[in-house]
Amino acid sequence: MKRIFVFSFILSAFFSVVNATAGERFDFYDGIREESMGGTAVAVVNDETSLLLNPAGLGRLRNFFVTVVDPEVELGAKTQGLIGTNVTDFMDPQKTLTDCTKTPGDHLHERAQLFPSFVVTNFGFGVYGRYATDAFLDKTSTTYTYQYRNDFAGVLGFDLRLFDGEVKIGANVRAINRVESNRTDIPVASTGLTFTTPISGSTVASEGFGVGSDAGIILTAPWDWLPAIAAVYHDLGVTSYNINQGMRYSTTNRPARTPSTIDAGFSLSPVLSNSVRMVFTAEMRDVADAVEPLTLEASDQITRRLHAGMEFNFGDIFYLRAGYNQGYYTAGVEINMLNTQLQIGTYGEEISDVVAKGSTSTYTPIEDRRYVVKFAYRF
Repeated sequence: MKRIFVFSFILSAFFSVVNATAGERFDFYDGIREESMGGTAVAVVNDETSLLLNPAGLGRLRNFFVTVVDPEVELGAKTQGLIGTNVTDFMDPQKTLTDCTKTPGDHLHERAQLFPSFVVTNFGFGVYGRYATDAFLDKTSTTYTYQYRNDFAGVLGFDLRLFDGEVKIGANVRAINRVESNRTDIPVASTGLTFTTPISGSTVASEGFGVGSDAGIILTAPWDWLPAIAAVYHDLGVTSYNINQGMRYSTTNRPARTPSTIDAGFSLSPVLSNSVRMVFTAEMRDVADAVEPLTLEASDQITRRLHAGMEFNFGDIFYLRAGYNQGYYTAGVEINMLNTQLQIGTYGEEISDVVAKGSTSTYTPIEDRRYVVKFAYRF
C-alpha cells in the first residue's frame, strides 16, 4: 500500500503542472486504454495495438493473440442530445448538419472503429477501419464546421529484440485508403452548400490511397520497477495519399499529407504484490514541433503535449486506469475474462479555437468530455 501512495503522489505532482490549453490533435489511431490513461501509449503498449501505436511493443507479447472482433464506440458529451437515436448519422455530412441545427454551439463528436488482428511475439498484422466525425454549427447558425475521417487500412508490423529484450526496435507498414473532410468554410444560410443544397461525401470530402510507416524503440533497464524509455517516429518521411483516387469517390481532391511526428515517454512498472501490478507513465507528443502552430507560446507548446497516466492490474482480470490529457482527467476500467474483454473509459479533449493576439496565440479552453466503450473477443 505504501508504494501506491508514493506513486499517487508522483502522479498528482505531475498533474499540477499540466494546464488546459490547445485544440484537438487527430491521430491515425486512438485506443480506449491510452485514452483512459491520459493519452499515453508509447512506453506502455503491450498488446495488438502495438501495431498502430508503437511497433516496438510487439516485443512485449508473451503469447499469440487472435482478435476476432473488437468494436469500439466513442461519443462526446453533447453528441447524444444532438443525434438522439440516429447513431449512424455521423457518416453522412447532410444528416450531421441537420443534427447540429438542433443546438447551435454544441460540439458533435462520434467515432467507431474495428481492428481484427493476429499478433505473436515480434510480429503481427491486422485490418483497421475507422469512422470519426467532429462537427459544429456556430451559435449564429451561419458557419458549419465539418471534420470527418474514414480510414481503411492493412497493417503489418515486426520487432527485433536485443540484449535479452532490454532493447526493442520495431516498425510497421500501413496501406491506407482515406476519405477526409476538414471544412471550416461551409456556408449554411446563404449560397453554396445550404440546407436546400444536399451535402454529400463527394462534395465536401477528398479521398486517396497511400502507404505509411512508423518506427519505434523501447529501452528497458533490468532493475526493480523496470524503468523504460521509449519513442516512436510516426509517418516516416511524411505519408501522402496520392497513389490513386481511392475506393469510394471519384474525386480529384486528395487528403492532406500527414506530417512526420515523434512521441517520446517513460514508464515505471512496480510489482505491488503477487497479484497486483502497476504502471506509471508520462510522455510528450510531437517533440519535434511538426504539427503545432509556431505562434504558440513556449509554455503552451509544452503543456499541450504532456500526458500522464497510471494503471493498476489485478491478476490480469481487472484493471483500473486514470490520467490527465491536456489538463483534463481521464479514467477507465477493464474486465478481462476467458476470451472476452470489456472496457469503459472517459477522457476530456481540448477543442478550443486559436485566438490570434499579435505575434502569439492564446486559447480559450473548451473541454469536450468523451465516453468510450469497447468489447473484444479474442483467443
